[in-house]
Amino acid sequence: MTTLPDLADLRNRAHRIEGKRDELVSRQKKVAEQLAEENRFLAIADNVTAALEKLGNDVFQRQLTLIENTMTKALQEVLEQDIEFKAGATFTRGAASVEFSISRGENTEDIMKGQGGSVANVVSVGLRMLAITTLDERRHRKFLVLDEQDCWLHPDLVPKLTRIVQEAGTALGFQVLMISHHDVNHFIRHADRVYRLSPDRGEGVGIEEIRADTPVESDN
Repeated sequence: MTTLPDLADLRNRAHRIEGKRDELVSRQKKVAEQLAEENRFLAIADNVTAALEKLGNDVFQRQLTLIENTMTKALQEVLEQDIEFKAGATFTRGAASVEFSISRGENTEDIMKGQGGSVANVVSVGLRMLAITTLDERRHRKFLVLDEQDCWLHPDLVPKLTRIVQEAGTALGFQVLMISHHDVNHFIRHADRVYRLSPDRGEGVGIEEIRADTPVESDN
C-alpha cells in the first residue's frame, strides 16, 4: 500500500522550489546586467585609451613648449645670440624620449658643442631648475648646487647667468649654491652672499666673505 505525501509538505516543498527559482532568476538578471555593462565599457575602451593617450601627449607637448620658450629666453639673454632651444619628443611603447638641440636660423647644432660648451652650461642650469620644481616639497628641500656650471662661459657672460639664477631662485622659492673658478667680482651684484676660498698652508683652506660694499681685487 502506497502512502501519499502530505499535502502541506508538498506545498512547503513547492514554496522552497519557487523561492530558489526566484533567487536564481534574480542572480541571472544581475549577471546579465553586469555583463552588459562590461560589454558597453569594452565597446568604448579603445576610444577612451586613445583619448587619454592623446591628452597625455598634448600635456607633455605643452610642457616641452614651455621648456623650449624658457630655455630660449635664457640662452638669448646670457649668450646674446639669436638662437632657439628645441626639444623633439618621440614615443615608443608609451615611453617618451626627448632630444635637445639648438637652432640658429636653418642650422641645427648639438647643445654639447654649441658656443664652445657655453650652451651646455646654460641649458644644464635651466633644466636642473625646472626639474627641482617637480619634486615633492614634503620630501625634498628646495636647494640646488651648481658646481662649475659656468666653466665654459666667457667671463663677461657670467654675471648674466648669475642674474638669471638669482631671479629664478627667488621666483621659485629655493636656494642655490654656485661654485665657480671665475672672479668673485662677477657674482657680487646678483648673489646674497659671496665667499672666496683660497689655499692656506696653515689652516688648509682660507674662507673670506666678500661684501658688495667692499672694494674687491680681481682674483687674476
